[in-house]
Amino acid sequence: MSYGAAAALQAAIYQRLTADSALDALVSGAIYDAVPPGTVTGTYVSIGPEDVRDASDQVSRGAFHEFTVSVVTDQAGFQNAKAVAAAVSDALTGATLILARGRLVGIWFLAARARRVEKADVRRIDLTFRARIED
Repeated sequence: MSYGAAAALQAAIYQRLTADSALDALVSGAIYDAVPPGTVTGTYVSIGPEDVRDASDQVSRGAFHEFTVSVVTDQAGFQNAKAVAAAVSDALTGATLILARGRLVGIWFLAARARRVEKADVRRIDLTFRARIED
């Protein structure tokens, strides 16, 4: 197994999301690798947790990276959040990302979970993707 390409994958995901014009039109650049401190208002996208497992074979080292990208909004209803989530999915699913380390074999959408955050007037959609990296 190799976890060596994890930082390179995260950087490439961030670059892809920030460069996507359709997504930018919806969130006006509010795409974060780390959410700023304090209360963030409006709608934003945040790269979140990651789980990694071995995908090495006899020829090369590699890993499956399952990671979450979250859409968070204080707008009423889920309509806007779902439009942003669709733009995130469109930007990442099947994308060809160039990594500073390793090689992306593929990236796939796995699941989404939409919910209202308890005790807050906030909606959140967590999208889970899987990337296969060879290192």
